[in-house]
Amino acid sequence: MKTDNPVAQELGYTPFDADNHYYEALDAFTRHVPKNMQARCVQWAEIEGHKHHVVGGKLAHAVKNPTWNPIAMPGAISDFLRGNPNGTDMGAALREREPLPDYYMKNDARIAKMDEQGIEAMWLFPTLGVLYEELIKNDTEAVKTLFHGFNRWLNEDWGVAHENRIFAAPYITLTDVDFACSELEWALAQGARVVCMRPSAVHTPHGSFSPADPRHDPFWARVSESGITVVIHAGDSGYTTHGYVRDGFTADAAGSAMSPNIKHFNIERAAYDFLITCAFERLFERHPGVRIASIENGAEFLPDLFRKLRQSRDRLAITNYYKEDPGLLFKEHVWINPFWEDDVYEVEEHMGSDRVIFGSDWPHIEGMPTPLAYVKELEKFDDSQQLRILRDNTRELNELRPA
Repeated sequence: MKTDNPVAQELGYTPFDADNHYYEALDAFTRHVPKNMQARCVQWAEIEGHKHHVVGGKLAHAVKNPTWNPIAMPGAISDFLRGNPNGTDMGAALREREPLPDYYMKNDARIAKMDEQGIEAMWLFPTLGVLYEELIKNDTEAVKTLFHGFNRWLNEDWGVAHENRIFAAPYITLTDVDFACSELEWALAQGARVVCMRPSAVHTPHGSFSPADPRHDPFWARVSESGITVVIHAGDSGYTTHGYVRDGFTADAAGSAMSPNIKHFNIERAAYDFLITCAFERLFERHPGVRIASIENGAEFLPDLFRKLRQSRDRLAITNYYKEDPGLLFKEHVWINPFWEDDVYEVEEHMGSDRVIFGSDWPHIEGMPTPLAYVKELEKFDDSQQLRILRDNTRELNELRPA
């Protein structure tokens, strides 16, 4: 791919961005949801002249303006996340808006933007879609109806492999394993290379279960057999703050999105618990073709995760519980996309450069202002390591690799 982007020209290749987002169309959650189910799923309401989503009969507070127009600027709070070295007024940065660009909503416009940005290909994820399962988790039929419809909208508007450059990820819920298998088969039939789910225990009518519980083996067996990559992507995983901060995935935790509080760790806690449980419960031993990529969940938990896996291995050595070293198996089956403000060199020490993947989170406010702004964060790596992180690791994950 030819590009005029100066960063890509200096690299000599165009990276594969493993974490891009769309902003959902006005009918994304309703187009393929029967009218008699919309009250249990998602509806629109107008309050004081502003449109809001009502999810499962309750007003949703995940974003203040789910119509997206006007929209905040990409990377608006990136300085804040790095410690605000430039003393940026974050309130002013968040108030800066632009009219909603076509490339946030339309695939062909996004292809043109990717050419400008110097991006070869990308994985594309929801903005609101990863937040709404939690809000209706007690209504299994509504969960299934909503995401069955949402995935059809996604394929119509974006495509799961548009021009072999935009790979939009259908959303999978394990709340009903037969439904999960059906959605996976549909995704594979459309040509999907990646599917996503929230990092969370699975809420079912029969109680909550680990994602690695054997009851979910039919899904993981098909993942392994097909060779598709499963992404656990940050979202509302239902984690409580035990009263320290108001619960719920909102844009205004504890009165201010910028106030320091333990809620900011919920995303990392959710991913840590999901991933280590898959190792503890030997998911990768049972299903050797499973590949999981952790996207936008951070990576600071890795040192403690590997310490606990070593402890578990040693404590259970006499029982032969693990047939293989769980830490080594983890590194064989899991890929990590660090937060851009994480220490990527520490992540590489734990995972190896062949298990670290670049994702910009563009165009979200907490992501990179431009995707290839991340390249400077990798300057201490040699060229081959940079190439793996910026392109080749995700290229490999994007190819079906059946067990």
